[in-house]
Amino acid sequence: MSIEIVRSVCPHDCPGACSLEVERPAPDRIGRVRGAAGHPYTDGVVCAKVARYAERVHHPQRLTTPLRRIGPKGSGAFAPLSWDEALDSLAEAIAAATRRHGPEAVWPYFYGGTMGQVQRPAVDRLRHAMGWSRQGMTICAAIAGAGWMAGVGARWGTDPREIAEADLIVLWGMNPVATQVNVMSLIATARKTRGARLVVIDPWRTATAAVADLHLAPKPGTDGALACAVMHVLLRDGLADRDYMARLTDASPALERHLETRTPEWAAAITGLTPEVIEGFARRYGNCKRSYIRFGYGMSRSRNGAAGLHAASCLPAMTGAWAYRGGGALLGTSGVFGLDTRAVDGSDMRDRGVRDLDMCQIGRVLTGDGEALKGGPPVAVMLVQNANPAATAPESARVREGLSREDLFLCVHEQFMTDTAALADLVLPATTFLEHDDLYTSYGHTFLQASRAVIAPVGQLRSNHDLIEALAARLRVSHPAFGLSAWEMVDRVLTASSHPGAEAVLAAGWIDCARPFAVQHFLEGFPGPGGRFRFAPDWARLGPDHAGMPALPDHMPVLEETDAEHPFRLVTAPSRHFLNTSFTETPSSRQAAGRPTVLIHPEDAAALGLTAGERVRLGNRRGAVDVHVEPSPDLTRGVVVVESIWPGSAFAGGLGINTLVGADRVAPAGGAAFHDTAVWLRRLEET
Repeated sequence: MSIEIVRSVCPHDCPGACSLEVERPAPDRIGRVRGAAGHPYTDGVVCAKVARYAERVHHPQRLTTPLRRIGPKGSGAFAPLSWDEALDSLAEAIAAATRRHGPEAVWPYFYGGTMGQVQRPAVDRLRHAMGWSRQGMTICAAIAGAGWMAGVGARWGTDPREIAEADLIVLWGMNPVATQVNVMSLIATARKTRGARLVVIDPWRTATAAVADLHLAPKPGTDGALACAVMHVLLRDGLADRDYMARLTDASPALERHLETRTPEWAAAITGLTPEVIEGFARRYGNCKRSYIRFGYGMSRSRNGAAGLHAASCLPAMTGAWAYRGGGALLGTSGVFGLDTRAVDGSDMRDRGVRDLDMCQIGRVLTGDGEALKGGPPVAVMLVQNANPAATAPESARVREGLSREDLFLCVHEQFMTDTAALADLVLPATTFLEHDDLYTSYGHTFLQASRAVIAPVGQLRSNHDLIEALAARLRVSHPAFGLSAWEMVDRVLTASSHPGAEAVLAAGWIDCARPFAVQHFLEGFPGPGGRFRFAPDWARLGPDHAGMPALPDHMPVLEETDAEHPFRLVTAPSRHFLNTSFTETPSSRQAAGRPTVLIHPEDAAALGLTAGERVRLGNRRGAVDVHVEPSPDLTRGVVVVESIWPGSAFAGGLGINTLVGADRVAPAGGAAFHDTAVWLRRLEET
């Protein structure tokens, strides 16, 4: 008997937003998941994690009924209750907090557990209607976005499909073998058909760097220095396209005088690379017009990340690579879609006078830091969706302390008993993407896609949309944004955005929202005053924390530097087997990942007397975690890597790797410096 195949879309916080073909052997079960063969970007390829999605959907530990806490917070003692009882309890907690402190005492918290345009921001609709505290969406893309917008001014770049038409591909701060396999397919095409060369810039020899023609391993947070030295060589050696610069950039004599001082020797002292390596890369890049830089968010996860990304984004503006097919650069594609999402997120109800709490500083917010609270009342009620801040947010020990407050009513809407859910007063079971309807954009390609539920929800699951609708009814919210089904919401967003309706988009499979070549490549000008790329950014326009930002592309020396007490730089790189904390519960992913491990250069391990498999302690002033040692020649000395994000239960003491990461706001618009952490490493008997 043949197995039915149903189309769907991957919802995870990955640039791919892959078009999927899902096996449905029975009305209530899925089988294997494949990439859709006819999709112009997915092209039949999907990561191993999603291919085995049946492990998640039909996992015996899926949450399937509402639960209420019956013991101390974090004890794991829960008892089932009905949905009506659960919603009544949540509504009562909200009402009590509002009476005591005002509506800003309620703080819904969400991020990228699903990237669907209906399900992900549904809670904002209720937030704005009720006047609850807003959320600064800083944890992932704020730093890189500011750096890109500083020069380019638009949230798109060269179409990612043009990677296949490039002669030189530079992957800067990304490891697509682990995080975006479709990029590797495009690179393979370029290598096979054009003999393209691949350069990877990353502080360690990742699986992607291992297959590159050239790997540059600068010290973490020194990308701006490398970029400036490359520009120095381009100008010095006549490799800059001065006609292009005069026509489409704000290049000035001041820029050239500045870059005259940013020599390869200057950059070598900062980056740890040799002047010869920098010179060689600069000449290779400058001599190739069809050069494509694909930026990853990893290069921005430092306290100077925005400045570093801006400096690197200047390279194609100096060579004029934007003018060629397969040339230019890309950080993300989110700006091509132009959706009107007011019906979903209720942004037309937003009161900008309501405080905006930084999601990266959740630990400080919940432990009463007056600055983090913006001078307002304490947070007394939280509704968490699409997020697991106890594990993913910086300063994890402080986050757990705040979430454990007895006077905080914490409701978590989740698929599994995560670190955050384990601390909740109320746990509500959530659907996966295969059990609800949604609409998907992407930040790695240009295709808009709609998807309907493949199977009915397992157990008593409810989607984000359905939960918010039910809670809004209890809170007696009246607004045109409420009262529609999720599929009706999909249809409303599409038609409000001048697209065909939901059924038409579903039948077509996707809509390509790519802009014309001249627009995608900024041949008619860059957005902003004068239509020019900005070597001299207006940082004040991009965020409130712009003091001290460099006036021209530069290295910004504001890193958490190593010292005698903290001699190592920690990079918390993504694991190939997890996606943030999703898939950490999947047996095949856990087996492949093994256990939390610190990668360290063999000479550093030998100097500390460490052997492979030994358990050690990593720490700094924020806390400490225990991990096992794996010496690796893929690192440079002084850099250690812990592939993440493991749940706290995988570590002795129950605290995960983000215990060590700081929550200081990154200039100019906030963000988390996950790869900018100084640590010590000690044998356990020495601690």
